[in-house]
Amino acid sequence: MLEIFLNRLDSQEDIYRLLAKKLGNEDISDKDSLSGYLLSREAPEEYHIYISDEEISNAGIDEITNTFAECEKNNCNIKTEIFVDEFLNLIDDEARLTRKVKPRSLVHRDGDLHPTVHIWMIKRRDMGIYVLLQKRSAQKRIHPDCYDVSAAGHVSQGGEFRSAAVREIYEELGLDIPRNKLEFIGLRRNLYSDGEINDNEMSAVYLCREQIDIDQLKLDPEEVSEVCWAEIDEMLSVMKYNGFKNCISLEELDMIKKAVF
Repeated sequence: MLEIFLNRLDSQEDIYRLLAKKLGNEDISDKDSLSGYLLSREAPEEYHIYISDEEISNAGIDEITNTFAECEKNNCNIKTEIFVDEFLNLIDDEARLTRKVKPRSLVHRDGDLHPTVHIWMIKRRDMGIYVLLQKRSAQKRIHPDCYDVSAAGHVSQGGEFRSAAVREIYEELGLDIPRNKLEFIGLRRNLYSDGEINDNEMSAVYLCREQIDIDQLKLDPEEVSEVCWAEIDEMLSVMKYNGFKNCISLEELDMIKKAVF
């Protein structure tokens, strides 16, 4: 089975060039040469085609997927499945964001290092530091029904950390927070594996000190079931004895305390 990535942000020329490289035939440059190649297959060939999920048109991708579909009808050796997925830029061994992209589902399958953001909404009351916790939806594949960071998410291809943080706060909590209200406090490596998902993240961690009323939040039910405030030291005490179901990083809580005091 061959995995093919079609990126809506690429030009038609680049799409065909990368497709030709993936198929191992440099003569493929248009629909006719692609069709000729596919119809000549004399042994079973299975193709998984991943298309990036941007809501923009791309004539080259439409042409290629239509060509695969037509050739599948005329050559019983050809089998094609098409998937639409978020594409992510990968991070190299020196913790640098690269231009190499890969579908999110395959990134999680293969354990590739990729960029994410974690945002902590905080407030200080009576010498205590309170953080806003979200309870992850029961439908989440990873850590369902667990208390977690205020908001978090992936950095989509071509994006950057702070813009992704602003987007995730809005999508998950319904808050429109300006970029300059996010305080970067460091990077943290996150690893998770359950045998099927191998999540290998480099997370940019931000604080937001804006006053918010949790009763006015507009939660995304697919992501968040509820939110609450928790004082850090009290939460640490409860976490020590496994007092509540969570996927909160002790390292990030320590980062928050160092940034605030």
